[in-house]
Amino acid sequence: MELTTIFFLILFITSSSTAWGGIVGVTSVFNDRSRYILFTWGGIVGVDYGRDGNNLPSPPRVVELLKANGITAVGMYDSNAEVLRALANTGIKVTIAIPNDRLAAMNNPNVAGTWVWENIGVYRPATDIIAVAVGNEVFHQRSDLNWAIVPAMWNVYNAIKNLKLDGIVKVSTPVAFSAFDRSFPPSQGRFRGDLQPTVRQILDFISKTDSYFMINLYPYFTYIDNPQIDLNYALGLPNSGVRDPITGRMYFSLIDAQIDAVYTGIAALGFGDIMGRGNAGKRLVLREFGHPTAPRRRIRGGGEEEDEGRRSAMEVGKLGRERGPSVENAQTHNSIMVRRVLNGQTGTPLYPDSDLDLYLFALFNENLKPGPEEERNFGLFYPDGRKVYDIDFGGGGGGGSWCVANEAVGNERLQGALDWACGPGGADCGLIQPGAQCFEPNTLVAHASYAMNSYYQKHGREASACNFDGAGRIVNQRPRFGNCVF
Repeated sequence: MELTTIFFLILFITSSSTAWGGIVGVTSVFNDRSRYILFTWGGIVGVDYGRDGNNLPSPPRVVELLKANGITAVGMYDSNAEVLRALANTGIKVTIAIPNDRLAAMNNPNVAGTWVWENIGVYRPATDIIAVAVGNEVFHQRSDLNWAIVPAMWNVYNAIKNLKLDGIVKVSTPVAFSAFDRSFPPSQGRFRGDLQPTVRQILDFISKTDSYFMINLYPYFTYIDNPQIDLNYALGLPNSGVRDPITGRMYFSLIDAQIDAVYTGIAALGFGDIMGRGNAGKRLVLREFGHPTAPRRRIRGGGEEEDEGRRSAMEVGKLGRERGPSVENAQTHNSIMVRRVLNGQTGTPLYPDSDLDLYLFALFNENLKPGPEEERNFGLFYPDGRKVYDIDFGGGGGGGSWCVANEAVGNERLQGALDWACGPGGADCGLIQPGAQCFEPNTLVAHASYAMNSYYQKHGREASACNFDGAGRIVNQRPRFGNCVF
């Protein structure tokens, strides 16, 4: 390939801004006429903040817990005003949700418009709302409302567009993995036939609005219902692997197999060009991903759950190790995936350049969640704030954090943030002056990132110091632009 061709290819990649906060940043620069450096960093890692409990801490205390543990994104299941106020000026990215029982109402554009103003317009930019989940697992939980999903998505999107926030706040709908009637082999993933018309409409919406596909994936449930699956394969630990008989590719992680089934299911509906292609496509968002710490209880003959207290501690521990639900297994399962996302290592056998955002389910053990005992034991924290187990939200990168430019806001706002940081903000911008160490690459994204990070570090890494009216975002991997390492 001609050098000039390569240059314009790279220039195209670096100038193509994404319209949502979770994108990997990309900057490239020629060190000389024979090589270039392409730099990327990982996706968003957040936590699902459910409130189905009567003993949970207040929203202000929850925000302090998030900040103390380096959690920079949360997914909500509603748009609670107290929570949104508590999250203001923290820099924490927020996905809010429209509950399933409001979907039918959102088919009225006026109702959708009012909801968007009251739950987004009123709070932004102080509260960094980046997405709206329209319903949750509607196919699975409220199939009678399948008809309402896509019209509601369009009405919500149009209302967001009227506020000129469509480049910042994305609209999607989380889909349960039960929407697939075939997930193995991974190369043959397929949505259920009765759902395919609606899924096509969802994918068409994603394509036209530059959004992303949300999926709730729980390898644990697949593992627990299929005794032949190896525990190490389900957790992502070293194992002998599973071969796709169609492609011959080997899978060493159940989650990779499930993700590829999602990608191929999307491709089978004619939308393979918008998913799983790294920076050329849309990012997949694992809107829920988790592992319980308490065993599923056995069911008595009459259908009643057996009292776990009748088992000895040794018996319960043995069940956890053998069947999967334990503190140790949950920590392993979630930590491996967090590291992969933060380090940008989310490629799969079929889609090695694919990108992910990840939301761990859930922040707390919620004592009022219905269903078996395991449903109330997915939390990273007990209601009193104690950790159920540790998760390193720094991805093994030393526990640091940095502030970089959010390309989604556009050049005008990035230039404004750069000017303010180097001027009234008092950032140290000497190294991005002509001839200085970090002048190259001479791009707005690189220079704005350097200036914003200088301001952020000078102010003790307070999340609010990386807001810049939405132009900054916090990352947990040390940024590098060319030869300039922050």
